[in-house]
Amino acid sequence: MGATSISPWLDEPSECAPPLQGMLDADVAVIGAGLSGLSTAIALRAAGMKVAVLEAQYAGFGASGRNAGHLTPTIGKDLPTLTKLFGNERVRELVHLVDRAIRHVESTIAEHAIDCHYEPVGNVVAAVHPRQHPNLDRAAAAAAKYGVPGTLFEPDEMRRRGLPAHFTRGYFEPHGGILQPGLYARGLRRVALERGAQLFEKTPVVRVEETLPAIVHAPGGHVRARHVVLATNAYTPSLGFLRSMVMPVHVQLFETEPLSDAQMRAVGWQERQGIYTAHEMLESYRLTKDNRIVGGAKLVRYGYRGKLLADTDSGIARVLETTFRHRFPELRDLPIARHWGGPIAFALDFLPLLGRDGPHRNILHAVVYAGHGVALASYAGTMIADLLLGRDDGAGKALATRWQVPLPPEPLRWLTVRALTGIFSRIDQKADGFDWYA
Repeated sequence: MGATSISPWLDEPSECAPPLQGMLDADVAVIGAGLSGLSTAIALRAAGMKVAVLEAQYAGFGASGRNAGHLTPTIGKDLPTLTKLFGNERVRELVHLVDRAIRHVESTIAEHAIDCHYEPVGNVVAAVHPRQHPNLDRAAAAAAKYGVPGTLFEPDEMRRRGLPAHFTRGYFEPHGGILQPGLYARGLRRVALERGAQLFEKTPVVRVEETLPAIVHAPGGHVRARHVVLATNAYTPSLGFLRSMVMPVHVQLFETEPLSDAQMRAVGWQERQGIYTAHEMLESYRLTKDNRIVGGAKLVRYGYRGKLLADTDSGIARVLETTFRHRFPELRDLPIARHWGGPIAFALDFLPLLGRDGPHRNILHAVVYAGHGVALASYAGTMIADLLLGRDDGAGKALATRWQVPLPPEPLRWLTVRALTGIFSRIDQKADGFDWYA
């Protein structure tokens, strides 16, 4: 891990792509070189377009290089909630969309030989207390209704499969698995460059002129392009776009030291499925290639008016470590090696935002993944290409045509976040049965 690493997954490259200097013409200017921006560059180059990608830091710097690395079919808060909001037909389209997104990630990894430690082991939504079991029943019933593969694991089956003992019951999602997100982002960067996309790192965008063509301004120059794609996720409001739709929140993760062979035998977990919990504010856990445990989430922080905060908070780090010791009591002596974090983005309905903006409808966006972005951010390129090329039955139609509710203005937004996280925390602490802050 280098001194300039943002997470255990990703260091700053020894040689970044050169920053933008002077004037450049392109068909499409993509702002942001995370999973969304890189997948967009790859898809648009396949369509024969001249693409310039502008990245403020280096590829993968945001959530793409910091997330836990779970590839899951999760979309929205949960399927029962989505059904209440949008009805059966729209939800069926959404679950088919995320399934295609998972297949897209897997085929991309295979086609381009991206060594990102992908393990197609699936993930388990796990309960830690019987009061959470009805949530699993509702999730399983909704998944069956929409044809989503999955299996309820009763306690005996959880033990038979060697899942850690503190998780009492689970819903197994077989599609997807776990991967090393930094290596995956680096792989997409390589593919985008091989396909002929122009990448400019260390190139923060300072302004976008919503003209025709649009002009994207950076400190060293500008790009004039027929279309601009915002692939900026939590950073989107700071550019002046989607301020009423995108809410940046901060999450944290941790990584342990590697487990010894004896510790691995004590934990079990031989099938290595990723785990995320049935809490209102979920926790996630997974094993790395060298048998470390990566875990976290659980608590979020929101800065007033969407202000971006420090990557980590010592109080949250203590809660995460306390929780980890309760979940894995057999590892009470296993050291925590590192905490890290960063901003992700939410919309009011927990769904990604996909669409067009601007007076000339030439500013496109694919942002907001609510902590489940590996699949859909990777599929953003396909969705953006369909939208830009006017394919009315394109992959992202279910997202682009839905009714979207704006976030409340400040200070109501800040108060709402505080109230909801407080309510969710009380529900989750009852299920946990211990004091997070002890």
